[in-house]
Amino acid sequence: MIVLDTHAWIWWVSDPSQLTARARRAISRAQADTQVHISSISAWEVALLLAKGRLSLTLDLTSWIAKSEALPFLHFVPVDNAIAVSSLRLPGALHADPADRIIVATALALGAPLATADEKLHRYRHVKTIW
Repeated sequence: MIVLDTHAWIWWVSDPSQLTARARRAISRAQADTQVHISSISAWEVALLLAKGRLSLTLDLTSWIAKSEALPFLHFVPVDNAIAVSSLRLPGALHADPADRIIVATALALGAPLATADEKLHRYRHVKTIW
């Protein structure tokens, strides 16, 4: 089982070579077990990146997300009340970015490592990261 940070999801779908070999192996193992998870907040982040002109996709946003949703091994995890509240009660010091906090809370709720290149999240000792 693995949770993908937003950029890891984008890279995995569009250009897996941007992921480290270790991350690619971990995602492939989770894929084989149909246990790749993405927080629904990542769909919001992708939409925000598009709106700000910081990302372009080969498809419109709705179609791009739908292609990911159709993958049988990938599961979007809704931001339910427990995850929302947990994101504000994370142990230790973690920066204030709400999307990152929700993604970390999702990984902790699932007991799964987080695939991320984000150094701030690598330094957060309360979640296991893979990169």
